[in-house]
Amino acid sequence: MAFPVPAMALTAYLLALIFFCTGMAEKSVVPPCDQHMFDSKVNHCLSEFNLSMEASDYQDRCPWPGVKSTYNQLMFCVDKWAKVGWCKGYGFLVDKVFLEVHQTYFSLCGRVHDPPFTTLIMLIAPAIIVTFLMPLLCVRLTTWNT
Repeated sequence: MAFPVPAMALTAYLLALIFFCTGMAEKSVVPPCDQHMFDSKVNHCLSEFNLSMEASDYQDRCPWPGVKSTYNQLMFCVDKWAKVGWCKGYGFLVDKVFLEVHQTYFSLCGRVHDPPFTTLIMLIAPAIIVTFLMPLLCVRLTTWNT
């Protein structure tokens, strides 16, 4: 059963009137990103993070496992101020903050380091020993019954 066109228009009009009268229209308008507030609050988050990172020796080695909780706190802080400042849709602001953090503190994390010499010896020695002893074992097994 189809509604006549005037009834559909009246229904749309009533829905729009309810939408505007209840204030739902105001809630759908998103204010612009307050980048100044975001930057100032994120600088506070970064200052706390920087103080905690000074205790780690990030200049000499990758500090990652030890600073995971501090990094998560920074992530929550930046995310909170992005939401409060209506900058959540401006992902480049958050990305810029974390790009600087990673360049400063985690630049050594991608480098591959060779294991210590003793570890290499422990890994290689069994293969070398087996290689030298295998011919002796083969000779012993083939001449055992003779």
